[in-house]
Amino acid sequence: MNDSTQSGQLPLCRVAMLSVHTGPLAQLGGSKTGGMNVYVRELSRALGKRGLLVDVFTRAGSDEEPRIRTELGQNVRVIYVPAGPAHTASPDGLIPYLDDFATGVCHFAQEQAIRYDLLHSHYWLSGLVAEQLCQLWGPVPVVQMYHTLGHMKNQIAQDKSQGASQARIEGEERIIRFANRLIAATPAEENQLIQLYAADPAKITIIPPGVDLCHFRPQSRSEVRRQLGLPPDQKIALFVGRIEPLKGIDTILHATRLLCDKNPALAEQLTVAIVGGSPWAAQLDAEMARLQALRTQLKLERIVRFVGARQQSVLPDFYSAADVVLMPSHYESFGMVGLEAMACAAPLIAAQVGGLAYLVKDGVTGFLIPPRAPGELAERMNLLLSDELLRWQMGRAARKEARRYGWRIIADRVLDLYATTAAPFLAGISAAIESCEDYSVV
Repeated sequence: MNDSTQSGQLPLCRVAMLSVHTGPLAQLGGSKTGGMNVYVRELSRALGKRGLLVDVFTRAGSDEEPRIRTELGQNVRVIYVPAGPAHTASPDGLIPYLDDFATGVCHFAQEQAIRYDLLHSHYWLSGLVAEQLCQLWGPVPVVQMYHTLGHMKNQIAQDKSQGASQARIEGEERIIRFANRLIAATPAEENQLIQLYAADPAKITIIPPGVDLCHFRPQSRSEVRRQLGLPPDQKIALFVGRIEPLKGIDTILHATRLLCDKNPALAEQLTVAIVGGSPWAAQLDAEMARLQALRTQLKLERIVRFVGARQQSVLPDFYSAADVVLMPSHYESFGMVGLEAMACAAPLIAAQVGGLAYLVKDGVTGFLIPPRAPGELAERMNLLLSDELLRWQMGRAARKEARRYGWRIIADRVLDLYATTAAPFLAGISAAIESCEDYSVV
């Protein structure tokens, strides 16, 4: 390992990446998989390429799961820790098993005879595990990224069932106090941490997520449509993400109905593809059932297609096949789907919330609209889908903007933060990063 950081601080050897409730190798589009999974996976991979030894700890989802997986490449391992029932559990349902998870991490480190130089915890459950590990191991620097915030979830919840639990709020507040550094994806999230949680501004560093510019790139529209079985001559509007109320998919359906009523000629050419969830399950989850019923009520069965969750390997094909990507979310801490779509030269129509308000350049890379505004979404869809030149110009600008978020750039910023955070803890270490031992094959 021969990479060093720009800060000039002592380099790091080993990082424990904590992602309790969902892992970096999980299939996207499920109820608990999305941008955070991509972030943990791609950041770990990028840091491994820079010489850090990264162990990603996540909960074992089944008894058959291998204990260690190495698909993420050089210097990166994913370790599955038994903690609680094998079946998928809600985040709050995992609280009683956090002690077991922390113990499992400790046992692994003891078996491997290793000590971690830094803990990077993702989401509030992982932050609580990081706190326990510090109590068991002694002082270890902790970098925390929340990805979503309970207080923000409560602000946009339409009923109590969609809100965050008191246990989550209290856990997030406790993590704010003990973590050494906090990563905010945007200035909006930085403000939220300060205003809603009384976080120390000196602890916060703004580092957005990144995107793999080689994987997410423009492709031939006609070719990818053929591969995906999508109509070659249709105007395609695309949604990609979890099927849950805060994503605003019902806004897409209502906007589509308004658009079809206003422009029947365009309606004859329109396909709206919803990527995510399990639309063919024997027992649909509540939100999927609600959306399918709404589609029937609005008489959109011909136009709106639920195509299910897809592996990230094929998502660039969907983005490249689309004329426009829709993100009418009620809340997004950043909006990884938007960045991926931009990298594929797809224009966005997105709600002006959270990270989307910073990611999308209104009138340049796409359009920003208020959340829960089907009328405005319909107007922007009509404009973009009716103007090929405008779509091309915005798509080209979107790809150019996405280049600022390449993972090489983002990982270097995280690496620099790691080094400055851990420097006080590593002051007694004289060995340079070249002397760090390589992983043995397990």
